[in-house]
Amino acid sequence: MKLSKKFFHLRTSLFRKYMNVSILIVFLSFLLLGTILTFTFTNYWSEQKRTQLDARAANISTFIRQNSAVNPGVSGGSDSIYINQSDKIREFLELYVRDAEVDIIVTDTNAHSVLVVTRDENMTSYLTVPPEAVNHTIRSGSYFGFETLGRVYETEHYVCARPIYYNNGGGIMGIVFVASGSDDIESFTSMVMRIFLLSAVAALSVSVLGIGIFSYNMVKPLRQMAEAATRFGKGDFSIRVTDTGGDEIGQLAVAFNNMAESLASSESIRRSFVANVSHELKTPMTTIAGFIDGILDGTIPPERQGYYLHIVSDEVKRLSRLVHSMLDLSRLDSGELKLNYQTFDMLDTLVTIIITFEQQIEQKHIDIRGLDLISSKLVYGDKDLLYQVIYNLIENAVKFTNENGYIEFNITESLERFDFTIKNSGTGIKSGEIGMVFDRFYKTDKSRSQDKKGLGLGLYLVRSIIRLHGGDITAESVYGEYCEFNFYIPKRQINKKQEKKALP
Repeated sequence: MKLSKKFFHLRTSLFRKYMNVSILIVFLSFLLLGTILTFTFTNYWSEQKRTQLDARAANISTFIRQNSAVNPGVSGGSDSIYINQSDKIREFLELYVRDAEVDIIVTDTNAHSVLVVTRDENMTSYLTVPPEAVNHTIRSGSYFGFETLGRVYETEHYVCARPIYYNNGGGIMGIVFVASGSDDIESFTSMVMRIFLLSAVAALSVSVLGIGIFSYNMVKPLRQMAEAATRFGKGDFSIRVTDTGGDEIGQLAVAFNNMAESLASSESIRRSFVANVSHELKTPMTTIAGFIDGILDGTIPPERQGYYLHIVSDEVKRLSRLVHSMLDLSRLDSGELKLNYQTFDMLDTLVTIIITFEQQIEQKHIDIRGLDLISSKLVYGDKDLLYQVIYNLIENAVKFTNENGYIEFNITESLERFDFTIKNSGTGIKSGEIGMVFDRFYKTDKSRSQDKKGLGLGLYLVRSIIRLHGGDITAESVYGEYCEFNFYIPKRQINKKQEKKALP
């Protein structure tokens, strides 16, 4: 229960993290887009405003220049500038103010107003603009700013200025300032932002919904894996994860399912191994203990003790073979099993092993075929391990050959390899089991009616040893008729010295 809660917490945490990060990214993207949009609109509007006000200031400057004159001889005899404040000029300026919704302030070169026409009736006709604006206009020929114009206005206005030149081009008689409020751009910007915010909220809602569905579907296989891992911990390997496709999650799901298959197979093998080993250890140990106790307490008479001691000896050898097989299996799995190459005659090894089973062969009246057709075959490999291969195959053949049946041997040689065949009559192997006979701990005779001493490791060790030599082994069978094992090992270079040493 605690483990399940832990996995649920991890799953929820992952889902929330992905959702939070995704929503944050979308939100920041909209915020950045809104900022860029506002900045772009503001700059565009300001540039348009500047172009518009500059054109009007130039137009007003030209009109005043054409309708003004010089007032001669004031204090000191020098000419002073006289800007005509006739009804014609005022009407022209008032028309501009009314139609263009701007304020017009005309100053002399000392920044003092000489003519003010504005939309605000309370604005004084005598005011002073910033000298810096006047000087900048005189130097540069124009001026533009977003300001209060030296506190002429309480709020910032767009202001553009142009000099008023004499008709004869001799100098500057004054400056014309054209000002416009920012209410229109603020209104436009506010409208754009409202539209953008509504669009952003709608898009964000759709994004959150889409991200939520996508996130849920994305973590669904992970949730299944968490649940499966919980069940794996309880020994249930039946659950599988849905494959979502070829993406990384899908690949993880496939790998997880493969792991589950491997774990299920390993668990089945482990259980089979425990059952088999327990049985194989229990049976001979029970036999040994029973007969030894019978000898010690006198239940078995002295004249029969030798017979039962032979049985005990056989059971001890059986235990020894079991331990030896387990050690070989451990060495194979750990990669510690190394090949000790030497040259030897495979025919001599084959005959020696057949003689070992002579008693069982005679008891079942088994016909041995093909030996007389095999010549000496010098093989370069690990003699002890290949001896074990032949021994295990012949042991299986003798064990499962029917009464009055046969075992047939054949060894052929090509340029690249040696091929070995061991075929025996008998029940054989069912077609559905032929591909599993080389799996560890697998036994075709589940009832143990024939294979009473087998552990299911022999053929697994056989295939592993042959593959260590670079070869392979296959099995063929017709159920109810025969079973045949074919294996090969590649040839290796044998020099004359090795060949002489291998021959008897």
